[in-house]
Amino acid sequence: MANKRNARIGRLRPICLGIAALSAFAPALAQDTGEGQMQRVEITGSSIKRLVNETATPLTVFKAEEFVKQGLTTAQEVLDRIPANQTSFGSANAVGGNASGLPTGGQATADLRGLGGDKTLVLLNGRRLASHPYDGASVDLNLIPVAALERVEVLRDGASAIYGTDAIGGVINFITRRAVQQTTVAIETVLPQHTGGRERRGNLTTGGGDLAREGWAVLGVLDYHKQDVLTSQQRPFSETGVIPSRGLSETSGTTFPGNYYDAVADRAGNPYFATGCNAPFSIPRASDGTCRQDYTRQIDSLPEQERATAFGRASFKLGGDHTATLEVLHSENRVNSRTAPPPQTGLILPATSPFYPGNSGGVPAQAGLSGSPLSVNWRPTEAGQRQILSRGSGDRFLASLEGIVAGWDYAGGLSHSVSRSSEEFTGGYVQDASFAAGVANGILNPFGLQNEAGRAYLATTALRGRVQDAKNATTAFDLKASRELMDMAGGKLAVALGTELRHEKAEFNVNRDIASQAASSGLSGSLPKSGSRTIQAVFGEINLPFMQNLEASLAARWDHYSDVGSTTNPKASFRWQPHKTFVLRGSVSTGFRAPTLFEKNAPLSRNDTSNSYNDPILCPGGVPQPGSNPLRDCDLQQFKLQGGNPELQPEKSRTFALGAVFEPTAAVTLALDYFNIHLREKIGALPEQAIYGNYPKYADRFLRFPDGSPNAILDLNENLGKVRTDGVDVSLTWRAPRTDFGNFTFTLDGTYIHNYEYQNERDGEFVQNTGRYADNYVVFRWRHNASLSWRSGVWSATLAHNFKTGYDDQNLVDEAFRQRVPSYSLVNLSGTYTGFKNVSLTAGVKNLFDKEPPFSNQGTVFQKGYDPRYTDPIGRALYLRGSYSF
Repeated sequence: MANKRNARIGRLRPICLGIAALSAFAPALAQDTGEGQMQRVEITGSSIKRLVNETATPLTVFKAEEFVKQGLTTAQEVLDRIPANQTSFGSANAVGGNASGLPTGGQATADLRGLGGDKTLVLLNGRRLASHPYDGASVDLNLIPVAALERVEVLRDGASAIYGTDAIGGVINFITRRAVQQTTVAIETVLPQHTGGRERRGNLTTGGGDLAREGWAVLGVLDYHKQDVLTSQQRPFSETGVIPSRGLSETSGTTFPGNYYDAVADRAGNPYFATGCNAPFSIPRASDGTCRQDYTRQIDSLPEQERATAFGRASFKLGGDHTATLEVLHSENRVNSRTAPPPQTGLILPATSPFYPGNSGGVPAQAGLSGSPLSVNWRPTEAGQRQILSRGSGDRFLASLEGIVAGWDYAGGLSHSVSRSSEEFTGGYVQDASFAAGVANGILNPFGLQNEAGRAYLATTALRGRVQDAKNATTAFDLKASRELMDMAGGKLAVALGTELRHEKAEFNVNRDIASQAASSGLSGSLPKSGSRTIQAVFGEINLPFMQNLEASLAARWDHYSDVGSTTNPKASFRWQPHKTFVLRGSVSTGFRAPTLFEKNAPLSRNDTSNSYNDPILCPGGVPQPGSNPLRDCDLQQFKLQGGNPELQPEKSRTFALGAVFEPTAAVTLALDYFNIHLREKIGALPEQAIYGNYPKYADRFLRFPDGSPNAILDLNENLGKVRTDGVDVSLTWRAPRTDFGNFTFTLDGTYIHNYEYQNERDGEFVQNTGRYADNYVVFRWRHNASLSWRSGVWSATLAHNFKTGYDDQNLVDEAFRQRVPSYSLVNLSGTYTGFKNVSLTAGVKNLFDKEPPFSNQGTVFQKGYDPRYTDPIGRALYLRGSYSF
């Protein structure tokens, strides 16, 4: 017992030393700095307060007034304008789940450098939020109080030495306003030219006080946002998964009317094949006489979504040099997503059923049947579309204190944040056992519409209620202090010291009463799981101005995870300005991301694969073998068994960055920043395409039932291998000379990816992802956001261009139809008028040229014909906003 106690004391000693070190600087209050000095502030990427233009790290700042003018209504939209944010994961992914078929809860994430949302650290006012409980690694951007924001700062190099080990891809810091002295009411709407997807938003911002003059300041924000559903049928590019001219045929063999298989006669078919099935929802397939369901016709492209956020902040002066602040955040998000009616496979239809082909139920007779029971795959359209209501919520409570003690700028805080999510079946799902019994007992007709008795029985099989819920909670204490210590040739040597203590707890609950009754839930065999851990850290930073034009910074952070172990991550950076028009900067750092509680402890789930596959033993190359069931084994979504892995090892990284800033005139600024990131022990599930694409290698992953029929592929989380990526960020600002027509400013932010490659296993071959769809997603070679702004008195306008280069498609199609997805760009135009007292009016057009998403043959996500992760399905839309302040 004594040994365990000593071990705990040993782990806490660095925390205690860090706190003691900070406390040692507090014997007396610091003197006022004087009115003549420029105020130094804390900048994202450093714990040392300094002037904004002194930073040695590549930082992108996006002011709130700019994304308001562009009609960007969500945090996800804002970050999609940051080129370093490679991928987009949002509400569209709630339709059918993510690329692994797992639920998303309507989550929206950020993904700097394409390394994954789990390696992008998202902060609110410099401090963490609880991660979304369905992955435990990334923050749900729906929690961010967009209406309260002043700016967004994006640090584009690693910052594990400053903020925590997981800041490998970079840091996104959402910074709210500190206070306002008025009340502002704003309403806005997005009105698409075509039907579907309308948005409405309203917010109230109020506050008062002046911290400097009155010693207090308060801010309160209420924000409400709603987006209507956009169905696949409301846009021509998304209405079908069957486009023969492009080689696309994303269909399901579980259909209405149902397909049958007679094992004795070794014969498959459909009684209504000869009459065209149920076009256009199901279509005949001549090769085997069955029908195929075009399920894309019965899904949402964008689900109905509703968000509400409340944010409050109050600051109070405690003496001349100390400020106490309280922050409260509450956010709720509801997403109602719909997919095709519930697939029911392996149903047994006996010859005694009136609906056996040729019997009294009116189903056409079929030649060649043996009279033995039929195995039937059927999608009961009369049950309706499957509907899932995802509810997400988040809270954060923060108490902080900052000020000056004995010449040290200090800041400390105690926070508690919680992220919750749940899924409810609200329509379409059925109880598997009672449904199968209805077919076996001759009550349900798997080949046609139900009679009165069938409709009544079908209603009794409906499955409703909460199927799962999860929660992540984080309680954290942090304390840091910085000051200038001594003179050097280029200025004052400055240091910062800090400590952090965090406790994380995750819970994942499955309602067995409901989940066990529906195989299509993917949770029929899942059990509740939970986990917790404590993270302790101390860190330090020193800034060394060797000369007026040369400075270097060194930082290091030690973290201890109670369930993983300890790690130390250093960072070194420099800034050299040999001429007033030129700055050279660079950094090198390491990172360490521990597997999240969800990645280690997620319950087992048996989910559909994203794409359709042939069983490699029972239907190799699409050819049914003796003893196989083609309705089960050929060209069908198979199953994969997924879940956590307690044996996961941490991810580790090394980041190198080198950049230059040119300012030949006061009107022109050009920045070029090269980055190079090596990641090893990447955590994830092996892509299903890799498993099915190499059966000899992965044969042991194919799990089978005792009779040899397929069960699922085993695809748990694991350490896959390495990721290597490098590229260049480009930033250009041109401020035109003042003219009689007003002031013009042009900005361009772009990211060029030279290389992005990864391994699917340790020491395996590298897969190139740059400019091509590899496994589950694409990394764009070049992305940019450009804007031309104009201002003249009370008038202003912005023309913005968002661009992505083309790429090689997923191309799981015949060779003749393999293609390259063309480049994609959106143009937004908006104008603002402030000539009325206390009133601001903005009008604009989003997607000015009504650009449709380019065709894609991807089969990873539910939406087909295009890729919703990288494009805008809404089309041209009018954006209107008005605000009144009093």
